[in-house]
Amino acid sequence: MTIIKKISTLGIFCFFLVPVSFAGRGWENYQAQEIKWVDTTGKKDSVEIIIDPKQGFKDLFVTPSIGNGIYSEELNVNAVSFVQDYIEKFGKTMEDMKSWGKPYFDMMDEILTQHGLPKELKYLAVIESHLKASVRSWAGAVGPWQFMPNTARNFGLRVGRTYDERTDYFKSTHAASRYLTQLFALYGDWLLVIAAYNGGPGNVNYAIKKSGSHDFWSLEKYLPLESRNHVKKFIATHYIMEKQGGVTTFTKEEIGQRLLVQNTNKEIPGTKMQPITGRYNSLVIAKQISFDIVLFNSMNPDFDKQIGLNGKYDLRLPDDKMDLFIAKKYTILEECMRILLQPTTNDRP
Repeated sequence: MTIIKKISTLGIFCFFLVPVSFAGRGWENYQAQEIKWVDTTGKKDSVEIIIDPKQGFKDLFVTPSIGNGIYSEELNVNAVSFVQDYIEKFGKTMEDMKSWGKPYFDMMDEILTQHGLPKELKYLAVIESHLKASVRSWAGAVGPWQFMPNTARNFGLRVGRTYDERTDYFKSTHAASRYLTQLFALYGDWLLVIAAYNGGPGNVNYAIKKSGSHDFWSLEKYLPLESRNHVKKFIATHYIMEKQGGVTTFTKEEIGQRLLVQNTNKEIPGTKMQPITGRYNSLVIAKQISFDIVLFNSMNPDFDKQIGLNGKYDLRLPDDKMDLFIAKKYTILEECMRILLQPTTNDRP
């Protein structure tokens, strides 16, 4: 009996050591060509026993070195094999891009921030086009953000045979920001947003329906291979460029759970803490900085209660959202005060 138990235990252990492999990795499958004019006719529209729920969530993540000097802090195990392979193939190319691509990244950072979006979303342009304005996909998508003609027009870009604003870095980044904002309003989860940006909301909605879940790692098998690999390419690129993950590389649930299992007094990578004073309102802050209210409450437990009792709070937000909050602080406080001073039904004669 003892020998049988040992063999069973060893078998289970070995099962979890088997690496996951993915097909269709990297840019080698991406067909693009330099163009002088644009044809607008293209179309693209185990069983697990968990005693401690928090410990079970922690076990979803691993923290080994994954190459190129990067440690995969809280990288979902479903992405590890893909990310390792991607770093091995494209790590040097992307490290070089940090230098020559800086002017483009700086411009995109500013525009994404204006739209209240995480700056790391600029890495979508990296995996879409390698930051090249003149590339055209086999399906007819053009520019650094790889817009199809109809989608480009829907978000304010002019597309014609002799003039195509999809190749304009500035205008196409504004258009991409509007599209990303719309997708986040639909899903509230950045991994689903990235999947929808690549394959369209229809494919994501189908995967949600088939899987019965809004969790990317649960529904990915119902997505087209290109779309699910697109998400993993984005995660890998983020790790190469930032040396760590962030709010755009985790599911909505993962972000909330990460915050629950960490002591809020400790440093949380990718976030900042700022003492604030005044009668702020969580809903107003979340609206003004385009941040999901559930994630806001996870980062800032009992915010409205504590700010109401004490008039102060140590606010925690992702880095880019904190920068936006600071920039709009007085506007946010003014709106909060208007709501606070607005008479209630019981106050009216």
